[in-house]
Amino acid sequence: MATGAKHVPAFSPEEAHKIVGRLQQPAVFLNMTHGWPVLGWTAENLRRHLGDRAVRFRLGRKEETNMPQFETQCCYVEASMCQFLSWLKGEAGDDVGSFCDYPRSQFWAYADYKYIARMFAHQPDMFEDIKWEAFGFEGRNGKESTLWIGTEGANTPCHLDSYGCNLVLQVQGRKRWYLFPPEDTSKLYPSRIPYEESSVFSRVNVLRPDLARFPAFRHAGAHVVTLLPGQVLFVPRHWWHYVESLDALTVSVNSWIEMDDDHVVRVGEAVTRTVMCAVKSAQGDDDAVPWLNPTEESMTSHNDNMRYINLALRACAQQQKTKPTLEAKDAPRPNKRDLADRTPSDVPFGPSLLPVPRLPRPRKDGAVAPSTTDEVSVGTDDLLECLLHPDVVAIVTQLLLDKQRMSPSL
Repeated sequence: MATGAKHVPAFSPEEAHKIVGRLQQPAVFLNMTHGWPVLGWTAENLRRHLGDRAVRFRLGRKEETNMPQFETQCCYVEASMCQFLSWLKGEAGDDVGSFCDYPRSQFWAYADYKYIARMFAHQPDMFEDIKWEAFGFEGRNGKESTLWIGTEGANTPCHLDSYGCNLVLQVQGRKRWYLFPPEDTSKLYPSRIPYEESSVFSRVNVLRPDLARFPAFRHAGAHVVTLLPGQVLFVPRHWWHYVESLDALTVSVNSWIEMDDDHVVRVGEAVTRTVMCAVKSAQGDDDAVPWLNPTEESMTSHNDNMRYINLALRACAQQQKTKPTLEAKDAPRPNKRDLADRTPSDVPFGPSLLPVPRLPRPRKDGAVAPSTTDEVSVGTDDLLECLLHPDVVAIVTQLLLDKQRMSPSL
């Protein structure tokens, strides 16, 4: 007689897909990943799979500051997982490779944005360990996912992703997520410096904000959750997020899900790249501040950038001929976002689907940003922050789309 009942996920793939399509706020899925082989992807097991293969780690300083620690301000090393784990254990005499110059007491380490399709190209069977089809995304697995391995304190600066929405599975350890809705964009002081396609960064350190410089941030509403192993976080389109590892070792896997409006966003991203490269290439060598994110290999030429713009415009024109994506199929289109009623009432929140709660706003303490009558010079980056503000890019994108419709040969 069988003693163990077969595990039944909280939602069927069809139900989960519908929920993801209708959610307009972050939420955590529970009881959906039982039996997924990827839950065995602990750092120690990954060491055995990767062997001596070099992995690139980003190292940041463990310091309290009221400014974000962007990727341009970090150090980078390439080392094997064995060397990484030896460095983390801190045992004398162990081979830690390139980590030898970075005291563990002063630095955290993060192997972030690692595309599984590249990382495990030698073991493609591992792609099947990740089963996003449980959420109704047929055929989606590790090949369309990225891997994140970090130590305590490792973090991703607050940013929003231009494309799609996001499903994140926590595998090992805990991570804390701070999420802000799209309507808080102006309160987060958006910037395209450092420049990375599809990422808009906040100039605010959301854990230790400088309210004298960024006073509007006090009115931003953070939704906070600690993600545990086996749980899946849904991050809706254009929600800002800051993520930090809480435990000595953390491992997570995510997949960005394409949406219909990505076609339009790609026009804006092409415009952003064109303006950024044009201004920075003309600035000269006197700009000592790194502006190109390490994920970007180099500047592209103006001719290439204009080609990207036209390709993106044509893709928008052809959008009706492509198959529907998540948003077109399932998502409601509210006329206006409303914090009090962001998600349709038929989303089945309960023990297996938890909304990410919003922290209460801090009480006003009467503090006012200091005023000054000193003259302040506007620099190139100040100009770019204005030219490439998301609202400005959205207007330019719409004007280009209108022009493309009137001029089919564009």
